Amino acid sequence: MIQIPNKIKDRLLLGIKKFQPILLKAFDKDINESDTVTIISDMLSEVFGYDKYTEITTEYAVKKTYCDLALRVDGNPRILIEAKAIGLDLKGDFVRQAVDYGSNSGIEWIILTNAKVWRVYKIVFAKPIDKELVYEFDFGQINSKRQKDLELLYYICKEVISKSDTKNLLQEYRIQKELLNRFLIGHILMTEPVLDSVRKIVKKMAPEAKVSNDEILSVIADEVIKREIFEGDKAIYAKKRIAKLNKPVKTTPVKAVSQEPKSTDI
Repeated sequence: MIQIPNKIKDRLLLGIKKFQPILLKAFDKDINESDTVTIISDMLSEVFGYDKYTEITTEYAVKKTYCDLALRVDGNPRILIEAKAIGLDLKGDFVRQAVDYGSNSGIEWIILTNAKVWRVYKIVFAKPIDKELVYEFDFGQINSKRQKDLELLYYICKEVISKSDTKNLLQEYRIQKELLNRFLIGHILMTEPVLDSVRKIVKKMAPEAKVSNDEILSVIADEVIKREIFEGDKAIYAKKRIAKLNKPVKTTPVKAVSQEPKSTDI
């Protein structure tokens, strides 16, 4: 559990109380993008702690154009914000636009928001440029009595963003989520040390049984883990990460997996 300083917690609680009704009215009226940006700017100041006159700007240029908002800390831009009208869904084209702004300016943190829904992205400066959705929240649904809800707001407060990446809670949260994603955990379950541990437990339950790691691996791959864990860029990335460990990863080929893919997570 993150310890949020009392002064900041009080500010978050007041911000939730003030802006949730404002967002509800704005959504009902379906206000335009310009008016939505005004609300976002007020939220950045009153909820997240940025100085409206020195740290929030609409004049940050990115290749002959301007992003909607940029957050400066100690004079340096730290987060770019792409804002949309409160009634719009934050679809893929909007995400690409935000990523383009970040990649072209060398800024790794991007927020896409319509004032109600906030999505926090980390730009991955690779070839090609990629993005990672670190987390999102609906400000209208934030529960002021839930610590985890308050933490989602706290991660993008000025007091957190102003720290270096080595002490930045947002960066720590991003790393934690990366390590605990289902693709990485799924492939860890198929490493030899885990298979050895499972086989030992099974042997304790029935010492006379002859169970091999390959048999356990097949059960995990065919019946325990969903097929999607083996497929796509995230699966490849997870496998490569584990392959860097001392012991190689032993996995079942995708074609050997008989389970039908499903849309839900494990």
